[in-house]
Amino acid sequence: MTKLKDTYPLYLANEAWSGNADLEVTNKFTGEVAFRVALARTEQIEAGIAAAVEAAERMARMASYERQDVLMHCVARFKERFDELAYALCVEAGKPIKDSEGEVGRLIDTFRIAAEESVRMTGEVQPLDISPRAKGYQGIWKRVPIGPCSFISPFNFPLNLAAHKIAPAIAVGCPFVMKPASRTPLGAIIMGEVLAETNLPKGAFSILPAARDGADLFTEDERLKLLSFTGSPGVGWDLKAKAGKKKVVLELGGNAAVVIDRDADLDDAVERTVFGAFYQSGQSCIGVQRIIVHDEVYEAFRDKLVAKTKTLIAGNPHDRDTFVGPMIDAKEAQRLDNWIQEAVAGGAKLLCGGKREGAMLEATLLEEVSSDTKLNREEAFGPVAFFERFRTWDEALAIVNDSKFGLQAGIFTRDIFKVLDAWDDLDVGGVVVNDVPSYRVDNMPYGGVKDSGLGREGVRFAMEDMTEIRNLVIRRGPATPPRKLGS
Repeated sequence: MTKLKDTYPLYLANEAWSGNADLEVTNKFTGEVAFRVALARTEQIEAGIAAAVEAAERMARMASYERQDVLMHCVARFKERFDELAYALCVEAGKPIKDSEGEVGRLIDTFRIAAEESVRMTGEVQPLDISPRAKGYQGIWKRVPIGPCSFISPFNFPLNLAAHKIAPAIAVGCPFVMKPASRTPLGAIIMGEVLAETNLPKGAFSILPAARDGADLFTEDERLKLLSFTGSPGVGWDLKAKAGKKKVVLELGGNAAVVIDRDADLDDAVERTVFGAFYQSGQSCIGVQRIIVHDEVYEAFRDKLVAKTKTLIAGNPHDRDTFVGPMIDAKEAQRLDNWIQEAVAGGAKLLCGGKREGAMLEATLLEEVSSDTKLNREEAFGPVAFFERFRTWDEALAIVNDSKFGLQAGIFTRDIFKVLDAWDDLDVGGVVVNDVPSYRVDNMPYGGVKDSGLGREGVRFAMEDMTEIRNLVIRRGPATPPRKLGS
């Protein structure tokens, strides 16, 4: 049977550091302390940054195959430790065990994709002789590591969202310091344990759980060349304002919409929408929150979805039949419960769910939710969604765009012209056809617009952010006249 240790170290400059075990991490279902983790103070964070700066040149000079070897070692070790990683995730995040296993699979995928991309970072030969003054000139550019990076990862996908920062950094040769979420640090700590088995240069990585005020050190130090943050919009935009000259990548979530057109396969759309709305208790930045349904099929789809939602099993995340586990803590569940009550007080109809006990909130569906409620305008980040009607496709697209967020949208339609209209007109980072916005594959470009963020993740696209273009211009001067063709 898989067991967790009582205490875990942090990782400072590639090495385990157990100076304290001050961070208590709870079992999110029972609320009991599950284990303790070393907590980085100012001196450890500053030491980690200094070590990353010191390691930058050696990391940049690693051969492509050496970086690939590191990443493939991680793939192999994560496979060997699959059950341990899934169990740890189930405990620290309260994520149902089947979903936890799915996230471990994505962790492995992300490192494997990074290993593949690490040996195919290419540049370009560029003709410069576009006018007489540039005759005899030729350009060549390549990508070089941007330098020491700072990563701050969230609680909802402690493995995969950390992997989407760590794996691309190793692939391009950037040292980094990472602050995992204090409520779910163990996944990143285990990644640090595996990375410590490799021949990465000393200082190449530090995994530093820290108090929230420690984020300032990860943000403001001018020696760090890139900040990648995943979390809430309020925190993310504040960090960007403090980041100074460094490049900033933000993935900040949203209140994602799915559109069900009248020609959709309703049974299929129900199955996918249930997943999109209630997978891992709705704690996904691309979880379905707004369900926009054509007027002609509205009642039929609503009734099918409500009936399906009522069958979902909620409870202990270690039970393989559980679909809805606890939210990250009782405070967050209470917040969302208050939003539901506000919506009902404003005239919304509660169709199912709506009951809370501690951190457990039932899968909840509503309709006729007023446009001025928090549930409509903000990110719910929990197991709640609501229905809206539309009559024309343009109206549906306008409803989707009527949001300060713009991460992904899903559309169910068989009409290719409507698909193209959505791709052109929806102000989002991605459009998913005949599926929910909650769908993501780890090699695709992923990110949002408006309050949903800045930049793109997805391994190759993150690698581009973690590199800079370095140009080379060659002039064929008088001493090197062009040779005759064929000679």
